Amino acid sequence: MSIDETGQYVVEILHQRIFAAVTAITLQSVPVAAKALRNGELVAIPTETVYGLGANALDRSAVANIFAAKNRPSFDPLIIHQSSADRILAYAKEVPAEARLLAAKVWPGPLTLVLPKKKEVPDLVSAGLATVALRVPDHPLTLELLAAVDFPVAAPSANPFGFVSPTSAQHVQDQLGEKIDYILDGGACRVGLESTIVGFPGGVATVLRKGGLPVEKIEEILGHPVVVKTHSNSQPEAPGMLSQHYSPGVEMWIAEKLNVLYPYPSGSAAIIFGNEHQIMQDDRKLDVFNLSPSSDLNEAARNLFAVLREISKADYPVVIAYPVPEEGLGLAINDRLRRAAARE
Repeated sequence: MSIDETGQYVVEILHQRIFAAVTAITLQSVPVAAKALRNGELVAIPTETVYGLGANALDRSAVANIFAAKNRPSFDPLIIHQSSADRILAYAKEVPAEARLLAAKVWPGPLTLVLPKKKEVPDLVSAGLATVALRVPDHPLTLELLAAVDFPVAAPSANPFGFVSPTSAQHVQDQLGEKIDYILDGGACRVGLESTIVGFPGGVATVLRKGGLPVEKIEEILGHPVVVKTHSNSQPEAPGMLSQHYSPGVEMWIAEKLNVLYPYPSGSAAIIFGNEHQIMQDDRKLDVFNLSPSSDLNEAARNLFAVLREISKADYPVVIAYPVPEEGLGLAINDRLRRAAARE
């Protein structure tokens, strides 16, 4: 960045700080974001999956600020990020051959690997576990940012704990704008679901969280079936494994069939995929949110969190969610819907 460009950003930042009071500054300047991370500040960063709330993963105070801003329990581990496989795998004590194969085939991309951690990774990052979650995200701005700093960046989703993950800079501003310093605006997220997490407990490739990389793709790369683990209620082995998560703040049911009339109150909403005409309705009002009218699972994944967020802003007494096909990204979409509907 030239001196003139830097000066322009300084002016823009001062202007935003004066008129935005204590809200986060939204920018596209990688040098400014990198300096903020070096100073121990919080920066929301774009990825292909969702926006993350970034801080220096080796700075315990900065990591503690992530937990405080999100109101996130300390038993839930964080994912740390860097710009290349070599740089991020340097924080793993051991890297199985299958982990290297997945990294080579997928990174940068929506995959997180859980591996034994080196001692320099703070226990606060790993929630006291002997493992750490590692990822190389696929977004040009964030890859440039990660390449500009000499530490890994811890970055869980940039939303209050348990609520809908953000897929745009404005989503972050709406939910955390008063609690963080900067938002690096990289536009809308391309995938829209968090990364798939793979660990190797007992040397066995295991999907710990379904996400933006389909299980079938992992099995294709490895050449054999993998174990797929369900959620955890106590201390999870990886981020995003708690049973109740992604809440839209309204009572939500999971429907089993499209052609059954559920006893929803008047003024309720429905989340569907594909054919709207299959939903039986009587004279009660039912607002329909279609994840993908063309029955495209990729489109549905991109739209899921935006739909949950739109619903959370309305005053619906009940939301009925109809599962999508249990294949490819549909596995991860249904996982998020079920957890959004989960009760304590």
